[in-house]
Amino acid sequence: MKSNRQNNSNKRHSRATRVVYFTLRSLIWVGAIILYYVLFSFFFDTPIEHRMKEENERMQAQYERIEARYDSLAMVLENVDARDKSVFRILFETDPYNFTNTSDAERVALHESSLNASTEQLQTNLAARISKLEKLNGKLLKNWDEILAYGVEMGEQGNNIPAIQPVINDNLTLLTAGYGTILSPFYRTMKSHQGVDYSIGEGSSVFATADGVVKEISDKNSTLGKTIIIDHGNGYQTSYSHLLESLVRKGQQVNRGDVIALSGNSGLSLAPHLHYEVRYNDMRVNPIHFFFMELSPEEYQRIIQISQSGMQSLD
Repeated sequence: MKSNRQNNSNKRHSRATRVVYFTLRSLIWVGAIILYYVLFSFFFDTPIEHRMKEENERMQAQYERIEARYDSLAMVLENVDARDKSVFRILFETDPYNFTNTSDAERVALHESSLNASTEQLQTNLAARISKLEKLNGKLLKNWDEILAYGVEMGEQGNNIPAIQPVINDNLTLLTAGYGTILSPFYRTMKSHQGVDYSIGEGSSVFATADGVVKEISDKNSTLGKTIIIDHGNGYQTSYSHLLESLVRKGQQVNRGDVIALSGNSGLSLAPHLHYEVRYNDMRVNPIHFFFMELSPEEYQRIIQISQSGMQSLD
């Protein structure tokens, strides 16, 4: 009986020893496999890693080619821009207007500052901007109500305020000279240009910009050539110069949009064009601000930029 218990104890001990041995051996093999994989991966690439490295190398090479191409194009554009400005200065003896919108830089700066801002800071900034916009919107609505009330009060007298361009200029590309100090094409000196010039073909239609009465039609021997002056009866007068032919007579009543003349090249003129002026209480004012009936806010901003671009007068 005692011998049987001894045998059973020996068997259990032997079984436990084999389990421990097998476990240790398995752990050694697993460790060896892991070590082999680590060493193999350190010195050699797996097929997947090899393909990924090749793909990365191809993408890197492609990126370098694109970057080189971009640098080349940027250099070409800089050269073209420099040559364009140089030609502009030679022809017009002035620097071209910079059409870069400064708000773009402000938006970039706002974006960069927002990247590092916390959520609370972003919420605070957003609330402040919304509050500012609400105040601005309230102010605009108030101004709009005042303008609307003024328009209702004026009634039909509003038709006597210049409010359109005197020529068809849908794309805003015909304006060649704005109001202000500009280079004279004949004397090559700076002079006061108290109107705007439109470069249009000879014989193009010229329109009355508001209701009024034809006050004067001058002959084509003057510096401004054949000119029509319309009195709008409210302190406003408009003049249209360098005409080819007048289609109205002195004392005639005209309405906004009526064709009053054909454009030409009469008087002291470099090329066929229309010189247009607006006068208020005998003072010449900038006609650009009297195109509000046909221009959107974006078009108004654009034509302001065009008129300030140091352009060449044609008279």
